[in-house]
Amino acid sequence: MGSFVEVTRGDLVESRHQVSIAVVEAAGRTVAWSGDPGLVAFWRSCAKPFQAVPVLEGGAAAAYGVGDDEIALACASHNGEPRHAELARQLLAKAGAAVDDLVCGPHSSLSDAVAKAMAERGERPTRAHNNCSGKHAAMIAVGRHGGAGSAGYHRPEHRVQRRCLREVAAWTGIAEAGIPHGTDGCGVPSFALPLAAMALAYARLAAVAAGDPVPAVPSASADAMRRIVAAICAHPFLLAGTGRLDTVLLERSKGRVIAKIGAEGVYCAAIPDLRIGLALKVEDGAPRALQPALLALLDGLAPALVPDLDAFRHTPVMNTLGEVVGQVTVRVDLDRRAVER
Repeated sequence: MGSFVEVTRGDLVESRHQVSIAVVEAAGRTVAWSGDPGLVAFWRSCAKPFQAVPVLEGGAAAAYGVGDDEIALACASHNGEPRHAELARQLLAKAGAAVDDLVCGPHSSLSDAVAKAMAERGERPTRAHNNCSGKHAAMIAVGRHGGAGSAGYHRPEHRVQRRCLREVAAWTGIAEAGIPHGTDGCGVPSFALPLAAMALAYARLAAVAAGDPVPAVPSASADAMRRIVAAICAHPFLLAGTGRLDTVLLERSKGRVIAKIGAEGVYCAAIPDLRIGLALKVEDGAPRALQPALLALLDGLAPALVPDLDAFRHTPVMNTLGEVVGQVTVRVDLDRRAVER
């Protein structure tokens, strides 16, 4: 039993990826799970909406005239398409900074098609093309507006990162001292949390988006999150980009499902209509299992809200001749005995 993603070749299962899941209400009750909902994993880029709160709550957005498009980019794991890189440079300029001030290094686009198009144009990626450039630009704005400066903004002891940690603690319900961290791929701290705590944060995001009070979260942070959700929903392309599930799901559900991908097999989502949040971890980190697992979970929780996205659900296994030789399939088996966290 349990939840897993299988990869078949011909008639045989070639690989199996185990998945752990937590589904939590905003009040803190775990309403469904599979595998180990207490599994501790790095939150990776699923933390970005919460890391974006300080740019609004601390006044930097107002001081620098940060627009909703730039706020959406601060939450993004984007493709590095021209609009993404342009907005990152624009946000940096508003804070009196430049691309060289970004700690995140350049890398090829998360989209093979975008990477190929850049290569054909002879265009090399810069730090502005990094999928986390919006998050970093917002962090630089927070540091510069707050008087601490942006030098070393990526270090755990810097005021910017301490402020992000405080926000993560508020939304997840875990004390700051109880949140270990490692270094994320982009150079800033990445928080290690139980899946149920990740899901609680997204459940609280869902409640805020639905207009409900969330007493555990400071009112200024809740106000900031309302604007963040509105910005993401107004600019779904900026959250990821062409052909990416986060963008397509947000567009086709009309904001009724807000999902955020993370590296190493982590995915989180908020469903405002149901006031629930969910978190899953493909335990071996396999990227090919991640999107099918999320969509199968959403199908089980809120099938009426999930659009037709078969291209993401049923990924074919191809050979070098372009022939379909296998399939990626999912089984999600949820225990629905509600328990308090």
